[in-house]
Amino acid sequence: MNRARHQLVTRAAYDFGGVVSRWTLRALGVTHDAIRHEVEAGRWLVIGNQTVVPHTGDVSIEGRRWSAIWEIGRSITALDGVTALQAGGLRHYTDDELHVSVVHTAAVKKVPGVRLHKVIRRLPDEIMRAGVPRTKPPVAALRGAYWAVSDRQAALILLMTVQQRLATPEQLLSWSKRLRGRRRRAFIEDVLADLAGGAHSLGELDFARMCRQRGLPEPSRQVVRLGPKGRMYLDVRWKRYALVVEIDGAQHREGLAVTDDNLSRNAVTLQEEKVLRLDRIGLRLYEDEFMAQVARGLEFEQAA
Repeated sequence: MNRARHQLVTRAAYDFGGVVSRWTLRALGVTHDAIRHEVEAGRWLVIGNQTVVPHTGDVSIEGRRWSAIWEIGRSITALDGVTALQAGGLRHYTDDELHVSVVHTAAVKKVPGVRLHKVIRRLPDEIMRAGVPRTKPPVAALRGAYWAVSDRQAALILLMTVQQRLATPEQLLSWSKRLRGRRRRAFIEDVLADLAGGAHSLGELDFARMCRQRGLPEPSRQVVRLGPKGRMYLDVRWKRYALVVEIDGAQHREGLAVTDDNLSRNAVTLQEEKVLRLDRIGLRLYEDEFMAQVARGLEFEQAA
């Protein structure tokens, strides 16, 4: 292959994470025989039937994503779930598989390293076409939660999506009315309510019910105390046992909310009361474990 054509191929591959499709190569005048010659000479690699790597280095994650699209079918496939979120900027979440979706009626083949999900239908505006085809963050987060292996993983995907500002709780709630998964619907609705702080989110009333179910004394709720920045409200408190429990929503993790919470918690601790911190989503996932800690806190004070 002459140098000019090789440079064209290299430039084309740059836009796709270092790989190029056979369709693009044909458009550049690179024949099937030319590709075979480069591969046999050890200068290029081939992935599957449609993807060519015009070098012998490692294939980037972006290149793997494009390859998944081309190998399954570029007109019907989109990155979805956590893979679409990662392509959109999700950080600190690891999944060795690439998740893609197609409509359930599509006849497609399996590709190694790719988890293929069939969806009942495509919503008209769910796919982003700029760059690698992928579902929009609210859709990807919801599908990722529906496809998760556990409630904990589902909650983590939704929480990280909101924390990293890939989608707002309101956007997730809006899309959830249009996008119905088969698994853990009720749980995901509860988590979305927690993230949005809505009327159905788990809070102090639910916590009091959990206490009654375990035979624990019912606490006072929304107790007003004087703190370093004026009046502060404690979620629940047992004055007799010098124990306070704070139930955090997603908003407690943003901006200066953590700093404000730390000031309030330290002020209460310095007044010789213990403070236990619970988060709403964690309480849904680990109710028994958190409530066991509350029971231990009450028993410790009773024995003192």
